[in-house]
Amino acid sequence: MARPSNEPQSEPPDPAPPIIGVARKEDDPQQPAIPDVLAILPLRNIVIFPGTVLPLTVGRPSSRKMLEETLPQSKVIGLFSQKNPEQDNPGPLDLQRVGVAALVLKMLRQGDNVVVVIQALRRITLRRVLSTEPYIRAEVESLPSTPAPADDPQWAATVRNLRQNADKLIELTPEAPDEARALLANIQDPGLLADFLAGNLNLDAAQKQDLLEETDVLKRVRAVQLRVSAQLEIALLQQKIQKDVASQFTDAQRRAYLREQIKAIQRELGEEGGADEQVEQLRKRLNESQPPQEVSAQAERELNRLAVIPPASPEYSVIVSYVETIASLPWNKMTPDQLDLQRAQEILDRDHYDLEKVKRRLIEYLAVRKLNPEGRGPILCFLGPPGVGKTSLGQSIADALGRKFSRMSLGGIRDEAEIRGHRRTYIGSMPGRLIQELRRLGTRNPVIMLDEVDKIGADFRGDPASALLEVLDPRQNNAFVDRYLDVPFDLSQVIFIATANYMDAVPPPLRDRMEVIEIPGYTEHEKLEIAKKYLVRRQLQENGLKPEQCRFEDDALVKSIADYTREAGVRELERQIGTICRGVAAKVARGGVASITVNVDGLAEYLGPPRYVRETRLLTGKPGVVTGLAYTPVGGEVLFIEATKYPGKGNFTLTGQIGQVMKESVQAALSLVRSRAEELGISSHVFRDTDIHVHVPSGAVPKDGPSAGVAMFTAIASLFSDTPVSSTVAMTGEITLRGLVLPIGGLKEKSLAALRAGIDRVVIPKLNEKDLPDIPAEVKAKITFIPAETVDDVLAAALEKRPDNRGTAEAKGAEQKQVVRPQSQPVGTP
Repeated sequence: MARPSNEPQSEPPDPAPPIIGVARKEDDPQQPAIPDVLAILPLRNIVIFPGTVLPLTVGRPSSRKMLEETLPQSKVIGLFSQKNPEQDNPGPLDLQRVGVAALVLKMLRQGDNVVVVIQALRRITLRRVLSTEPYIRAEVESLPSTPAPADDPQWAATVRNLRQNADKLIELTPEAPDEARALLANIQDPGLLADFLAGNLNLDAAQKQDLLEETDVLKRVRAVQLRVSAQLEIALLQQKIQKDVASQFTDAQRRAYLREQIKAIQRELGEEGGADEQVEQLRKRLNESQPPQEVSAQAERELNRLAVIPPASPEYSVIVSYVETIASLPWNKMTPDQLDLQRAQEILDRDHYDLEKVKRRLIEYLAVRKLNPEGRGPILCFLGPPGVGKTSLGQSIADALGRKFSRMSLGGIRDEAEIRGHRRTYIGSMPGRLIQELRRLGTRNPVIMLDEVDKIGADFRGDPASALLEVLDPRQNNAFVDRYLDVPFDLSQVIFIATANYMDAVPPPLRDRMEVIEIPGYTEHEKLEIAKKYLVRRQLQENGLKPEQCRFEDDALVKSIADYTREAGVRELERQIGTICRGVAAKVARGGVASITVNVDGLAEYLGPPRYVRETRLLTGKPGVVTGLAYTPVGGEVLFIEATKYPGKGNFTLTGQIGQVMKESVQAALSLVRSRAEELGISSHVFRDTDIHVHVPSGAVPKDGPSAGVAMFTAIASLFSDTPVSSTVAMTGEITLRGLVLPIGGLKEKSLAALRAGIDRVVIPKLNEKDLPDIPAEVKAKITFIPAETVDDVLAAALEKRPDNRGTAEAKGAEQKQVVRPQSQPVGTP
């Protein structure tokens, strides 16, 4: 039983126990009337019950101002406990639902603080907040108590039992004041008796708040009865323990004497520091974490060593850090999964636009986890260009599962110890980043995103990618051994999600352990929808604008996408939208305008002149000039292949920052043209007397890859046959010396580039027809895809038809050979 105190209660520290004054019923007609509108005083770490009289120390400026402005008009204020006592400026949502109306009896000033003596009158609840500055004022409503049955014998026995137990508890509590028992005997009303005991029991603030919110007197008395009985049982047990201790006092004296001798010896040796207490605290923390048996045995061996090592020894702190790390790991703490597939679908749709194929695979993944929680799921790897939402997809999976989320950036790490940890023999050793993240998250089954696995390096300190092999193997990671811990830790319940921009840089063994889910770049239409639904709203909020203050027209967003960004994702687009929002915020903050609509004409005011000029298709076809398609990290691009010839000795020149693979493609294209010179109507001697120059703009941009092979072949064939290539045709594909057209990658991105350039026909390898279902419908509606199995199919689709009386200079030579045209017809793909 807490002793009532006459000391004033200070707001920041823990409160002093209340003083119970003259007990009155809540519905006592002699109580002051409670106004409908009250000023609210927030309380820390204290719950006040009706009938309580106690001093409060008011230190907050807002609270002092409230008293100075309110008390001249009304002596009644509202007292509500804070949900979080650490909060300095609580708002209405930070207060409990039920408080008390109190009468201010006296106010005293003590330096910077004000002490008020209050008498709690009755329970009230907040109805409507009228103002929050400089203090909270709100409409309140009284909460009448529901009376208990008056003539019920069982109820009378309950109240009598409560009074008797409370009297015994006061008797067994040495610090209880003498007047407490007399005051208890004078309280006749059961509800007021329950409030008196609840205010003086040794309960935390949450338990007292529950009792304050209970308006049913019968339930309140029974709840207080349970807590009084529990504390009475503890008091009886303490009394028994004290008797047992007193009977064995001689033995305790002997042990205390020996302990004091040990401490004296340690003081003489300079080894005093409470080593035994620290060992016991570590052992207690270790038992609470409940590690596996072999881990407990290892930690116990270290604790036994710690007990005999002087605290001044360097090894002492090493062992303490090691045991603390083991004790703080979540060996058995797991977050329960929320495997509601409908909720997961709603979260994915909320956070990401389109990506239906990716979302479907993620839902399948969660469905398998739901049907087989103990199964070993695959390690997912999101593959795609920057800015397409790979990391945010991992966060959405964690939200859908209700698990904690952590992102580990692996880009640029070269030390294997980042994954496996350092051995404890080194100074400053620590666990690997995986163990550190699990220790920080406090759960054994989080979602951990391994970002940028394609950018892991390797040097003399080891290969981190090889260290990840054990981590990402579902059949091995249930016993992952960190070098620092030197004991196995189960990682099988962790959901690992990796991200990468390219898979070529990922080692094959690591790639084999992951299921790759490709996330392609966005179309202009998709970027527009993402900007409208996500980016604009987020940037308006971050820059302090309301939706009605800044509006974006669709044409302005389309122009921002086309002329100010060049990317597969939307990261740069969001930066441009943020630039516009900051410009609008500057105008609105000056007070000149209330709202601005961003249109195409005003875009340059915020973003300046267009940053990028997109390649467009050729206006007319020319011999030796072909439109190719390339795939870059920022999406697809139109690539022009230019070939020219002039008298010479058969030399061959390549320019335009061409890589080794593309150089070999040009050589293969030239060899294929020379081998088919007769079929193409080209004189064989022309190659000996002509120099060839192949150039690929832009010259400052490095280019490589085999997918420009058909474009190289078509350019050289067009040049020597003097036949223009259609300006509305673009092409992509790798060639062989047999004239076959091999498949390529990035078909979606390349087709989007062709659409932006105004191309209406695209020649693709026939083996890439399987990729056509992934092409957006808006692209297939405007572009005809022509599958080509051989280079003859490519020439038939790309070369313009010449009049019969027109031929190449070589075809009109001595041999008079006719030009042979392939007869295969282009196939349109809707």
